[in-house]
Order: sequence, then structure tokens, then C-alpha cells
Amino acid sequence: MITLGQYHSLQVGERVDAGYMLDAGELGEVLLPARHVPEKLKTGDTVDVFLYLDTDELPVATTGKPKACVGEFAYLKVAATTDIGAFLDWGLEKDVLAPFAEQHRPMHEGRSYLVYLYLNKIGGRITATSKIDKVLDDDKSHDYKKGQAVDLIVANSTDLGFKAIINHSHWGVLYNSDVHQRLSFGQNIKGYIKHVRPDRKIDLILETGKGARDKNAESIVSYLNAQNGFAPVHDNSDPQTVVNLLGMSKGAFKKAIGKLYKERVISIEEEGVRLLQQEEAESVNEDNEVSTKGPEKEPEKELEEKPEENTAQTLRVVELSREPIELYKILKFEGLATSGGEARKLVGQGHVLLNGKVETQKRKKIMSGDVIEFGNEKLSIQLEKQNDQ
Repeated sequence: MITLGQYHSLQVGERVDAGYMLDAGELGEVLLPARHVPEKLKTGDTVDVFLYLDTDELPVATTGKPKACVGEFAYLKVAATTDIGAFLDWGLEKDVLAPFAEQHRPMHEGRSYLVYLYLNKIGGRITATSKIDKVLDDDKSHDYKKGQAVDLIVANSTDLGFKAIINHSHWGVLYNSDVHQRLSFGQNIKGYIKHVRPDRKIDLILETGKGARDKNAESIVSYLNAQNGFAPVHDNSDPQTVVNLLGMSKGAFKKAIGKLYKERVISIEEEGVRLLQQEEAESVNEDNEVSTKGPEKEPEKELEEKPEENTAQTLRVVELSREPIELYKILKFEGLATSGGEARKLVGQGHVLLNGKVETQKRKKIMSGDVIEFGNEKLSIQLEKQNDQ
């Protein structure tokens, strides 16, 4: 079905003084104005055009590219305000109207707003609304999978991070701990599904899998090169220190240095990580190629990078020196939150599972045997074994 507000491939009909007439099916013949006619176009050809209403409220075709189609969101600038609403520049000759009734807040000329385009039931006009929550339904079904690549529009910020619109259809959350670049309101950006919660709400991430580790590893090497080969951070460093120094979460840092350690690019010392010179790296590799009868020294287990598996979560053991300990503190100490405040909010808003059920008590007492789940992390809690004296 051929509708307004979308792209269509239409057959070229007769030529007229104003341009070419196109066969638009249910809409009848529509004009492609001469100023939008591609070179060498002739009757019988097929041409890709966008359909909308001209100033006379008649369907018209254009080879121009609007900033959004009907059914999509866009960050548009107000070209003018009138007594019927605000007219927004969406990249075509005729601006699109956001009536007063469709403005979340009064719009002002020169400012930009995130809007959704739809066909008005009265007259079929393409109309804009900034009442985003009226359009996006948190309960709308979806089939997103972990690791799936998606298109995002940054909608607003929250205490936890940023709310983003996924593929023009669903809300998702980018947590502060996963964002290490500047984001701006209305920005279009590529992202990935990090986790689909039991309530079907969606957590997002901007990098995922091997690509993210490679990028983080490159960032660490660049930092080391600029700092005479040494960085004063390691797997026991405070998460915020890692973020401030390297612009990545502690979890991402640990995976990246695990990768670099295996590749003999760095050595891991008590005070930090050090970039190996080429001769040192070759020496380490040669030593590793020689078979010895004695026990081999292994890298710390926490720094091992396990091969990617097609599983929803990564299980790791967390040993407690004492019990009980409050839930939010484990999230903070294990690098799943950048601060105690963020950890408490994650728990309070239902993002954390305890033994398979949503837990909202921030100070819930955690004991040996409990299992905590957040995003793609699954923590098995055990009490540290004490040596008998």
C-alpha cells in the first residue's frame, strides 16, 4: 500500500510543464516537480521518491531526504511558531507542524526537540508530537536478543544513565557505568542489547563482545605509551579510579588487560600494569614455548579472559571474608556499579535478581550460597575458607 510519509518506488508517467506525473496507486497520480527530477529520467522509468502533502494539501513527490519518515523519531529544530503550533524543519521545503496539543512543553523558535511523526487522522497530514511517552509503550512485546545490534536515539538522562529509543519502537537504558563517551540529547548512535530483564525491559550497551575488548585494549596501550609504559591501576583498583583514568568500566578494564596479558603485551604488577618492550615480550613467549616439569605460574584467575560462549550470563565466584554483607555493597565492590549510590538505585528499581527473584531491598543481607544476577553478570557467593591453625 502506498502511503504518505514513506519512500516508494513509483513508475514515471507523462511529462508535464511542472515535472513528471507518477503513478502512486491508491493516491492517484502525484507530481514530481521539475526541480527534483533526476537527470535522464524518462516516461516508463521507476524512481525512488518520498511522498507528502504540499502547501495546497495535495500529495507530492520529492527525491529529497527528510530527517524522518512517519513512524520514526527525530531531533528537529523549530523554524517558526504560530497561533496553531510550531513548524519544524525536517529537511523538506514544507515544514512539519507540531500543534500545541502535541507539545510536551511549549516549543520556542530556534530550539530543537525530539519528536515522533505520525499521520493525523483528520486530513491525513504528517504531524509531529513531542509527547514521547504517549507513543512508546513499555509493555509492548518485542523479541530483542542479547548482543543484537540496534539503532538508538538518546532521549534523556536519568540518575542511572540515559534513556534511549531502540529502533524507533521501544525504550532502553544505557547505564552510566557502560557509557564512556559524551552523549547528547537527540543523538543517533549504534548500540547493542546488553540484557533483557525478566519484566522484558531492555538494558543497552554501546560496545559488545570482541570489538569492545579490542577497542578497550587499544585504549589501554595508547595510555601506557603516553605514560612511559605504566598505569597505576590493577584488578583491585577502585572502579571510579579506572573510569577516571581510562574512560572504561572496571569490568571492561579487567577483560582488556586479561587479553593483553595473554598476548604478552603487558605485565601485571602489584602497583599496576606495565607495557612490555618487544624484547621482553619475545622472551616471555620463548619461555612459554619451553616445556618444564615444574609447576607453571598462571595469571590471576580474575584476569583470565574466558572464550565467548552463547550463554546469557557469565558466572563467577565471589568469596566473602565475613557474612552477612549488604547486597548493594557487593554490587559496588565487584564493579557492577560505580558508587554505592548507583548500586542502591539499581537494586531499588528492580534491576537485580537474588536467587532468581527480583530483589529491591538495598540492604538485603547476603549469605554464602546466594546467587546475584545483574545484566550479563551472575555472582555465586561463597564464604572464604579459613585455614586451621
